[in-house]
Amino acid sequence: MKTSVGRTKLEVASGDITELEVDAITNAANTELWMGAGVAGAIKRVGGVAVEKEAMLQGPIEIGEAVATTGHDLKARWVIHAAVMGADLQTNANAIAKATRSALDCAERCNARSIAMPAFGTGVGGFPLYQCASIMVAETVAYLKAKPNTVLRHIMFSVYSDAARAAFNNALAGASRF
Repeated sequence: MKTSVGRTKLEVASGDITELEVDAITNAANTELWMGAGVAGAIKRVGGVAVEKEAMLQGPIEIGEAVATTGHDLKARWVIHAAVMGADLQTNANAIAKATRSALDCAERCNARSIAMPAFGTGVGGFPLYQCASIMVAETVAYLKAKPNTVLRHIMFSVYSDAARAAFNNALAGASRF
C-alpha cells in the first residue's frame, strides 16, 4: 500500500529495516538508549556497537523524545532513537504517538529525505500491532499536514511479518481516504 500526503510518499516496506535504502532508520528505543533485542538488536548487529555507544552518550532521554546517531556500518546515514519505553520495557499509546512525532522531527533536523520506522513498541513492549499502526500512521499524517514544507519525501513503515504488513496497509488505507 502506498499513499501520499502533500509531496511525501508513505508506504509499507517488508523485510529487514537495516537493508532499506533510506537516509534514516528508526529504533524503538528505551530511555537509557541501550540496544538489546528486536529491531534495536538488529541495528546494533549490522551497524556495530558504535551505534549503541553513540546513542548512550546522549541518554538518558524522556519517553517520547528522539535523538540521532550516525549509521556507522548501516546503509542508512542516520539512526533515529525514539524512546517508546522506559527501563521497564512497557509502553502505551501516548508514548508511541510522541515517539513517532519526535522521530519525524529528528529526521527533519538531520535533513533526511527518507526514513523507515518499525512498529513501535510491538515487540518487547507488547503493544497491540493494529493499534500501533493506527497511531503511527495518524501521527505521521498529522505531522505532514502541519509541515507542508518538510524535507521528508519518503516515509516507510518497515514491517517484518504478514500481520504487521496487514496492520500498516489497513492504517494507510484509512489515511488515504482523508
